[in-house]
Amino acid sequence: MIYLDYSATTPVSYDVLESYNKATRDYIGNANSIHSLGVKSKALLNSATKQIAELLNIKESEVIYTSGATESNNMALIGAMLQYKNRGNHLIVSKLEHPSIYAICNYLETLGFQVSYVNNDTDGLIDFEDLKKKIRPETILVSICGVNSETGVRQPLKTIRQIIKKENPNTIFHSDLTQAFGKVSINLFDVDMASMSGHKIFGPKGIGLLYKNSKVSLIPIIHGSTRYNNLRPGTPPLPLIVALSKAMRLALNDLDRKEAFVKRLNDKIVNDISHYKDIKINQTKYSIPHILNISLMSIKPESFVHAMEEHEVYISTNTACSSGDLSTSVMAIYNDKARATTTIRISLSSITTLDEVNKFLTFFHGEYQKFIKLKMK
Repeated sequence: MIYLDYSATTPVSYDVLESYNKATRDYIGNANSIHSLGVKSKALLNSATKQIAELLNIKESEVIYTSGATESNNMALIGAMLQYKNRGNHLIVSKLEHPSIYAICNYLETLGFQVSYVNNDTDGLIDFEDLKKKIRPETILVSICGVNSETGVRQPLKTIRQIIKKENPNTIFHSDLTQAFGKVSINLFDVDMASMSGHKIFGPKGIGLLYKNSKVSLIPIIHGSTRYNNLRPGTPPLPLIVALSKAMRLALNDLDRKEAFVKRLNDKIVNDISHYKDIKINQTKYSIPHILNISLMSIKPESFVHAMEEHEVYISTNTACSSGDLSTSVMAIYNDKARATTTIRISLSSITTLDEVNKFLTFFHGEYQKFIKLKMK
């Protein structure tokens, strides 16, 4: 099997699974309970939270556990818009966001909030001048993803923050960092809130977090027991939290070396397929190497994905959470419907091997040439 869909999800690493299993076996108490088993679990929970806070260089109180990035995005956007509705009714997002952001925006519009979509340039970067124009006195929040899930374009969050705060110091800046953390260096001082997910970094599914600066307040969108956390009530999923802490520590180990290795793999694929005149490479100089998006012009991408699957090679069309066959991100950058409806995404990781890439290319060439011959008949 050759798995090249790491941006959709990752396998759980052995060390992370071991930490999950140990916490499940040895810590049976509810961390909210006052008896000794609960106190023991609470101590492990606090230890894991402290480790995560140290990794992110934030306060422990600024870590909010969620089921994943989609919940984090909902908590951040809906919670902030409701909390600060006395300031205004406006939020701004880019045209390059994860589908969950757009679903949230659609919901907020039903509540009477106004949404503006900031433009981007042909490199996939946010149009700074357009952002300046769209920020109003009543703009509560701006949400711009750190790394696009389809094209891998990385946004200059520090510059974006400076623009936002200059135009309106009260505007909150949120970023979905799901595709950034563990792949490239991040600095949470650049944002007020950030969403992350465990299963993108070789951790388990069902756990993520929201970083919320202590100066930001949110209206809870989930209601229940607030013994542990008033924003995310209920029993803390201790084994998942411990596993997330372990996955985050491992993800940040030797980050620069791992990124350089993935870039070599990306370069090899691009160099090997770029001679095909009907293949468009949908990455810019600002794309991280872990995500390689290409368009197979005039070929149905779903058919090609399934053809590769016959060789036990696993790639995807666009983001796994999207619906429909048009890549909104590719459309936003290139304004080419044919290009945006024929995309496939090859996503790499630091555990991808050169041998896997070579085998992938062998199968890719074979299947692509078959499709071209069929098209010519």
